[in-house]
Amino acid sequence: MSEFSSKLFDLLTHLGNDEKWTAFLAMVGMPWLYGTLFLIIFAETGLVIMPFLPGDSLLFAIGAISTRDGIQIHLPMVMGLLILAALLGDNLNYWIGRRVGPAVFKSDTKWLNKKHLNRAHEFYETHGPKMVVLARFVVIIRTFAPFVAGIAKMNYPKFLFYSLLGAVIWVTVCCGAGYFLGSIPFVKRHFELVLLFIISLTVIPVTMEVIKARRRSKLQAKLADIVLTPGS
Repeated sequence: MSEFSSKLFDLLTHLGNDEKWTAFLAMVGMPWLYGTLFLIIFAETGLVIMPFLPGDSLLFAIGAISTRDGIQIHLPMVMGLLILAALLGDNLNYWIGRRVGPAVFKSDTKWLNKKHLNRAHEFYETHGPKMVVLARFVVIIRTFAPFVAGIAKMNYPKFLFYSLLGAVIWVTVCCGAGYFLGSIPFVKRHFELVLLFIISLTVIPVTMEVIKARRRSKLQAKLADIVLTPGS
């Protein structure tokens, strides 16, 4: 197990390295490689305490690696599995949030980052049901979005529709981008930088929401001062 964990960590921190993929594949075999990828995407979307797992970058890398010689990944099969993983993870997260309820906002726990939860809630308030789709492309938010939707008791058939739509679009776009761009010489030479760029793009919406929230809170504070100040 320690060797498995070590090689998996090595792979996830060097997603553009063919040798890391080859070494991990040689150790576990193709079925277990598929199973491992399934579990990573499932855990990232289904377990609210694991927003640190790779999502977009892993999907992009899978698409890119599938074009390399010596690593015979069947991309359509993997994409189907990962769409299922994302869908099941989202639904598990939704029902956990629905069962736990609003009490989670009041409790203090080391397993749950309250700042991330509040940002996801603001994202939900801004975008409504569309959040389930949009959040797929936003790091951290995609882990908390279905949880918040469950807490808000979003209509389940509507959630299921948007969850499936989001899973299909997310996996198809990210894996497809890796497949078509991964063989470009510049991308192959600077693969890690490309992954960092992809991650930075997913952080931008979170940053914008935080900035907007802070502006709103400052504006509300100013309005409160005006209202409460005598003679104003």
